[in-house]
Amino acid sequence: MKEFKKFISKGNVIELAVGLIMATYFGAIVKSLVNDIIMPPVGKLIGGVDFASFKYVIQPAVEAEGTAEIAIRYGMFVNTIITFLIVAFAIFLVVKFYNKIKDTFETEEEKAPAPPAKPSKEEVLLTEIRDLLKKK
Repeated sequence: MKEFKKFISKGNVIELAVGLIMATYFGAIVKSLVNDIIMPPVGKLIGGVDFASFKYVIQPAVEAEGTAEIAIRYGMFVNTIITFLIVAFAIFLVVKFYNKIKDTFETEEEKAPAPPAKPSKEEVLLTEIRDLLKKK
């Protein structure tokens, strides 16, 4: 139980949870944007049809038997692709903005490459031995 408390109390876990919750609702907003704002005008342009209703019926519904319709709903698939592209573009913009902000606050010392590390005592000793052997 202590290990679980330690895991939960880490800041990264809390940040991850907040990010997941925000992403879920951001996805819902974008889905609504696509379904309710973008696709109706697109449907109007292609003949006044609800784009989400585009489907290929494999088996029609039979109410007398209680059989549901079996169909390939390619209109919904296209809506989902458009939603994905909008989310991907929005995330791209957020990451681009984050990187730009990060670069402006980065100091010159942080931008400069770190000097190479000094060789360890063992490496110095081995180098000396190698040089002595070369002289023989």
